[in-house]
Amino acid sequence: MPRATNKPQTRRRRKKVLNMAKGYWGRRSKTYSSAKHSVEKALQYAYRDRRQRKRNFRKLWITRINAATRQQGVSYSQFMGAYRKADLDMNRKVLADLAVHDPEAFSHVVDHVMEQA
Repeated sequence: MPRATNKPQTRRRRKKVLNMAKGYWGRRSKTYSSAKHSVEKALQYAYRDRRQRKRNFRKLWITRINAATRQQGVSYSQFMGAYRKADLDMNRKVLADLAVHDPEAFSHVVDHVMEQA
């Protein structure tokens, strides 16, 4: 009985990897074995960085809020403690956006929060 290799499926699988490796430099985009290694590593980085992106944005928002509150004479931790007690309903993303694009409104928020604390 002849050996069945399922060549169309093999070709499809290799073509998929080579298409994912388009734009890679040199042999990485041309040969299957190099491309496979590079694509696997790229997918690992993508998986990891989808999670890290959330952390990085949170760090950025905290940094922006901290800088804006210090201009008002309050530290970030004091502001956030008072903010929780004031029971306002804005997340860090919105607060950071306010601090960057509308500093006057942000200063009103800080004043309101510190009055209630």
